[in-house]
Amino acid sequence: MGQLCGRCMQLLRDFVAFVQRMSSDLLHSIKECLTLIIKCSCLKQGSSKARQLYKPVLQPHERVTAQEFLQHIERGFETSPLGKDPLEALRTLAFSENPGLQQSAALYYLHMSQHMNIPLPAEHLEPFYALLRSADLEVQQMSSLSLVNFLLEGNIDKELVVQMGLLEPILDLLESDDPTVQCNSCACTMTLAVSESNRDAIGAARGVTPLLSLANSYDPRVQQNAVGAILNLTQSERIQQVLCKEGALPVLIFLLESPDSEVQYYSCAALSNIAVNAQHHEAMLRTGERFLLRVLTSLLSSPVDKVSSQACVCLRNLATSADTQAEMVSQDVLPKLCSLLASGSEAVRRASVALLWILSQHPHNQDALVCAELLQSLGTLLSAHTTDPVIAGHAACIIKNLSLSKNRERIIESPCVEGLLQALLSIDIREDSLHYVTSCLAELTKEEGATLRMVQRMDEPLTKRLVRLAGQVEHTEPSFQAASIIQHMIDHEKMMRLLKCHIREIQAYLENFLSHQEIRFQQLGISTFCRLQADPEFSLAFRKSQMAKLLQQVRQQTEETQELLRAALCHTES
Repeated sequence: MGQLCGRCMQLLRDFVAFVQRMSSDLLHSIKECLTLIIKCSCLKQGSSKARQLYKPVLQPHERVTAQEFLQHIERGFETSPLGKDPLEALRTLAFSENPGLQQSAALYYLHMSQHMNIPLPAEHLEPFYALLRSADLEVQQMSSLSLVNFLLEGNIDKELVVQMGLLEPILDLLESDDPTVQCNSCACTMTLAVSESNRDAIGAARGVTPLLSLANSYDPRVQQNAVGAILNLTQSERIQQVLCKEGALPVLIFLLESPDSEVQYYSCAALSNIAVNAQHHEAMLRTGERFLLRVLTSLLSSPVDKVSSQACVCLRNLATSADTQAEMVSQDVLPKLCSLLASGSEAVRRASVALLWILSQHPHNQDALVCAELLQSLGTLLSAHTTDPVIAGHAACIIKNLSLSKNRERIIESPCVEGLLQALLSIDIREDSLHYVTSCLAELTKEEGATLRMVQRMDEPLTKRLVRLAGQVEHTEPSFQAASIIQHMIDHEKMMRLLKCHIREIQAYLENFLSHQEIRFQQLGISTFCRLQADPEFSLAFRKSQMAKLLQQVRQQTEETQELLRAALCHTES
């Protein structure tokens, strides 16, 4: 471990001088004190008020401890700061009634928290109880700050802090009149609240009310930490109930207009967590005559990425009803979302495309969503971020939802088809989003215009990708959808020419389809076989394969099924 810096050494020298002065003047002070007490008339009245005029003096064991503590420091005590001897000394100093000694202990812990990056043993938490309970403001400031430092560096177990009984004095400090103490105690509470058990303990100790009060503080540091603590508490559904009961919703909603972007983010994220539970939606939207939707929509234009991203998340969580979605669309949310799709932030892009996906699910919104600007933005987004499974999956779902409307032709003419084909090439087969991309393309190929557009863009890599997807057996849905895309494009000469380079692979997946347990695979296999059979090269390859035998098996199964159906119908009619 390194040596103490010059500033710290000077502090220690000053401290040594302080204790030495106290020791030399101790006897004189006692005599003077006794003289004053004797002269005071309170003794005759039986009163003890005079004792309050004097600061606590050093007890004999405290003086010895202080002197030993200084000697340890002078000998290079920093080499073993967490040993048994310093712990006993710190306990004595911390539990002293003398503010100067408590300040020494608090200062020592503060120094350790700022210059040491090692775990603090559990027994070292004991002195914190007395320090946080101290009536001296400087002790409160230093001890609460050192506890914050230890927590932020991960050098104290967060659950252990609560188990050692430190939560109560921390929450009591929330009601201090000093902004520094408020700031530090809020920061402690915020850090402790990342643990589920701690969140329950904070709620049970009625820590919510003072936090809500400090969320309106005029001190930006206090306000940030208070709202940050509330954000962490909203991760618990039980505490959400407490927060709403204590009036948190109006506080958080109006903080969305704070000039501080950190406060905006924390309050928006807290509201997003609460909005996950639909039972709170009515109360959230009722506040300020649906003020929440308006301010969230305005936050989409925030220059701070995490604020606009979190606004998208909150709107998405609120968009569970058709009426709420319609209100969002009516507030011109679409142009802002189009801008966010082109953001340089991955989080913003993902959040905005997820919100659009929710909005696209309701039929009444689809006509408004099928605009040239949005389709252009989606196509560009897919082309620019082909390897992002979240973007590809959501964008594919949006396009598929919109393609069910009367505006399918506009989708076909947009860059969306090309973007989907590029995503098809790039997404890993293990990603769920590949299913959404292939499903969307398969849906579009049912329209001849989309099929022609796709055939124009087909090349060897895309053809190879489709054939391989159809042939793999581990992921059944992408396999079926890829084979469906191929089947719809077979009648085009260009596609047939490209497929001839993969006769063996196509034959293999068709054989697999014909022996598949699901009828839809068998039907797709038969349909594809019939179309390919018209080509001489495919026909020759099929004659040399087991295809005829498999078709015969399907035919036999079908006849047996028909016999069973006839028997069942006859039994029903009789």
